Parts: sequence; structure tokens; C-alpha cells
Amino acid sequence: MYDFTYHRPAKLADAVKLIKKAKEGKLLSGGMTLLPTMKQRLASPSDIIDLSGLKNSGIKVMKSKVTIQAGTPHAEVAASKDLAKVIPALCHLAGSIGDPHVRNKGTIGGSIANNDPAADYPAALVGLNATVVTSKRKIPADKFFKGLFETALSRDEIVTAVEFPVPKRAGYAKFPNPASRYAMVGVFVADFGKEVRVAVTGAGSSVFRQTAMEKALKADFSPNAVAGVKTAAKNLNDDMHASAEYRAHLVGVMAKRAVAAAK
Repeated sequence: MYDFTYHRPAKLADAVKLIKKAKEGKLLSGGMTLLPTMKQRLASPSDIIDLSGLKNSGIKVMKSKVTIQAGTPHAEVAASKDLAKVIPALCHLAGSIGDPHVRNKGTIGGSIANNDPAADYPAALVGLNATVVTSKRKIPADKFFKGLFETALSRDEIVTAVEFPVPKRAGYAKFPNPASRYAMVGVFVADFGKEVRVAVTGAGSSVFRQTAMEKALKADFSPNAVAGVKTAAKNLNDDMHASAEYRAHLVGVMAKRAVAAAK
């Protein structure tokens, strides 16, 4: 690990000032990706701005909207009884992330800002048509995730919360890598009555919507409705864990399971 300057601001405004000033600064939330990368000397930031000092965690559940603060760890989301009453699929998703250590240290803000192509939360944000709240603005989830490890965030912009509209029902299913528990393919399905959204993670370079399945489920919200809907293998991930063709197949399988689990 290379030398760096460590900061732990207590206020959001101070964190923004520090990241603006730093030559090659990095924001630290849970550190589940950044710290291992630094230990392997694959990253050498000049400054680390630790956001844990902001004490920005917590879940607020209302009738039509849920707000989760950016510093909320996955374990807290998974265990929230209030959240389970309105979006149980979100609790299920959070509880399937990594292992207990990752769930207790990793945060929702850090996860979406990192935008790992195999992360779970991007599927929830896009599937639920969420809004990302930052130190500067509000960004719709459909416009937030741009590509492989790329988001709409500017260099000095910090995620502060995520707002989720409450759906009629929702479900999430993933095929996890047996070692890392990352999603080789994960599918989040949400039924809002007038709209059905299907978001896929793990299969491509970034989360994407499966619009053909959305159309089929709008007409008939059942596992059988997506059984015949195919996902093209072109542009999907192809690696030692699974071929693009296998991932395309898994999208259909996980979609059926997500719909069956929706409540």
C-alpha cells in the first residue's frame, strides 16, 4: 500500500472541500473495494476522505417512499422490519450481498458509487426507479449508471441518500458466484401497477433494463410470461465464470424466480 493522507470530516461540506482540493483523492465509505485495491497497489490515491465521520446512516419508511441514507450498511437494510413491510425484496437483496463482514461494513452509497458490474444494488435502484440524492442534485437511477465502474457522479459529488418509490410488489433473484457471492446474474422485478420494471445486473458491463420482459409482465405478471422471452448474448460478459450465452440463459431463469418471489 502506498502512502496517502487520511481525512475524516464530520460535515458534508468539509468532505466536498477535501475531495475538490485533493490531487488524486478517493472517497471511502465501507471500503470493500477501495481498500483491497490499495493493498494490491492497484490504486494509489493522494488522499482518503473517510465518510464514516458524517454519521449518515438510517432508513426512513413512508407510505409511498423509502429513503435510505448513503452510509447505511447492507446488514441494516437486510434487518429493517419497517422496510420489510413495504419492500421486502430490498431486504432480501441486501441480505444476499457478500458475507457478514461485507454486509456489516459495506454501504449502499459506496456500492452504487463504485458501480461494480456484478453488484446487487444497481438492479434494485433501476428496478424500483429510484432517485440518487447527492451533495449537488437528484439523479434518476436510469441516468445514474453509465457503464463499467462509471456513474453520472462528478469528481467532487458525494452520494447522500437513495429514494425508493414503494411498488405494488417486487422480487429479486440472483445466481451468485459461489466464492465471492457477487451476482453472475441478478434480476430485480418491480410491479407498480401502471408500469413493470425489470433490471438485470451481473450479465453486462453495467445494469440494464430488459424491456421485452417488462412488456410481457405488464400484460401478465407471472413466471410463465417471461418464460419465452429471450435475452441476446451479444455484449454480455464472457469470462472464466460463465459464457455470454449462459448468462443470457440465466437472465430468463432469474427473472422467473424474481417474479415468483415478488410480494
